[in-house]
Amino acid sequence: MPDGSSDNNSDLISGGHLVAKALKAEGVEVIYTLCGGHIIDIYDGCVDEGIEVVDVRHEQVAAHAADGYARITGRPGCAVVTAGPGTTDAVTGVANAFRAESPMLLIGGQGAHTQHKMGSLQDLPHVDMMTPITKFAATVPDTARAADMVSMAFRECYHGAPGPSFLEIPRDVLDARVPVSQARIPAAGQYRASTRSAGDPEAIERLADLLVHAEKPAILLGSQVWTTRGTEAAVDLVRTLDIPAYMNGAGRGTLPPGDPHHYQLSRRYAFSHADVIVVVGTPFDFRMGYGKRLSPDATVVQIDLDYRTVGKNRDIDLGIVGDAGLILKSVTEAASGRIDGGASKRKEWLDELRAAEQTALEKRLPSLKSDASPIHPYRLVSEINDFLTEDSVYIGDGGDIVTFSGQVVQPKSPGHWMDPGPLGTLGVGIPFVLAAKQARPDNEVVALFGDGAFSLTGWDFETLVRYNLPFVGIVGNNSSMNQIRYGQAQKYGPARERVGNTLGDVHYDKFAQMLGGYGEEVRDPADIGPALRRARESGKPSLINVWVDPDAYAPGTMNQTMYK
Repeated sequence: MPDGSSDNNSDLISGGHLVAKALKAEGVEVIYTLCGGHIIDIYDGCVDEGIEVVDVRHEQVAAHAADGYARITGRPGCAVVTAGPGTTDAVTGVANAFRAESPMLLIGGQGAHTQHKMGSLQDLPHVDMMTPITKFAATVPDTARAADMVSMAFRECYHGAPGPSFLEIPRDVLDARVPVSQARIPAAGQYRASTRSAGDPEAIERLADLLVHAEKPAILLGSQVWTTRGTEAAVDLVRTLDIPAYMNGAGRGTLPPGDPHHYQLSRRYAFSHADVIVVVGTPFDFRMGYGKRLSPDATVVQIDLDYRTVGKNRDIDLGIVGDAGLILKSVTEAASGRIDGGASKRKEWLDELRAAEQTALEKRLPSLKSDASPIHPYRLVSEINDFLTEDSVYIGDGGDIVTFSGQVVQPKSPGHWMDPGPLGTLGVGIPFVLAAKQARPDNEVVALFGDGAFSLTGWDFETLVRYNLPFVGIVGNNSSMNQIRYGQAQKYGPARERVGNTLGDVHYDKFAQMLGGYGEEVRDPADIGPALRRARESGKPSLINVWVDPDAYAPGTMNQTMYK
């Protein structure tokens, strides 16, 4: 029956169907899952509610895909896994979403209440394990509360900076049926408030004044610019006030390549010489040298959705808590009519930074154009950058090879860059491809994998084949976990640099072919571009296996403090 009831009990509804109704009210269109006996009533409810059930080969993939879906759509993702090992397999995906501020709900099964503490199949203390890595974790205590608890979990996903929630649902709670009249089923759009805060008006005025009068300002546009869909406001600000902009994380693509305010290679120079630095939606974590890479003489402003992030690890001159898009829009409006101060005299500063960009580019130009074999990673990522179109969503999954790409690959549109985020989780690539291609079927998806990273979740390449989700995949193959190998060489010398980090020479092109996709091997750099185009034209999930130089390391790898 459409409501999960039996013929003679038409006013009854099951816990699984209540869950599905709550997912539908939130706008969830797909759940990612690996089947288990504890959770199948949710599937039955999803069928009735028109929610697609996508089955994968590992629960970590389900959680990463839910994370990726949230990032690409702006709506929360959802993964549903069984109890015990099903839930523990998903922990890494939830933890990655937690550090990346990605709103998703993981639903895990649990043994029946009637078997509590008796040692039921796959019984584990899931809530205790999930609490430190979620914004909300709870057990659904009663069938009538199932939909209510789902809506509560989604509400908590958006408290402050977004993040994941977890619900475990005991099997008897999920399977039981209750009168519809006893169940609270929240109405769509009526169980949580807008979280868009425009910040303190006095702070907005102060920031506008700082930017109007700054001689050498710089701004870092982080992931929260995309999270809040504040792209237009960010672009308007930097163009109106003539501010050089740097982008990281999901903020990449806010400005298109070639824009006069788009800078990439001179960030360290800018942050060492700027008099006003605005950091938007990026914590002072390891990526920012815990704030130590900013000039001690600069006036530093931090904008973030989470109060706890502002001023953490480094003193600031001004902190504003709220929605990045609304805040930047308000700052531009507050500065309107006052740009005759420093904002009209910044050509020398912009030219100075552009010269620093050119110097950095010329330094690596030989590697970007290298005809060497094995292929230099810079040549590979340069070819990928040239291959991308306005519609290409780029996904990076790896260590050293993706560090190379971060310096070269420039997405051409906002929301077209995906990487693991600050947890540094390898294995997000295939799940992110799955989510991106489902959410944006008309967009091309291009993914670069390290060979080590691909190995972690690569079997779900078959899921992409099964669901007919074509993408262009590239494996930068050096048969090594090279980022770690470099550190071991530095610490312990060349005699011990190969301990625990060397992989076999795997032909990932043949792996793709075996699973029904397109595969091709590349050893000559001149063949990279043609191979990428053939993968695009194949209309299949693809892997181009590119053999790269194992003795070439990214500057970011060599500069990591853990190796010093």
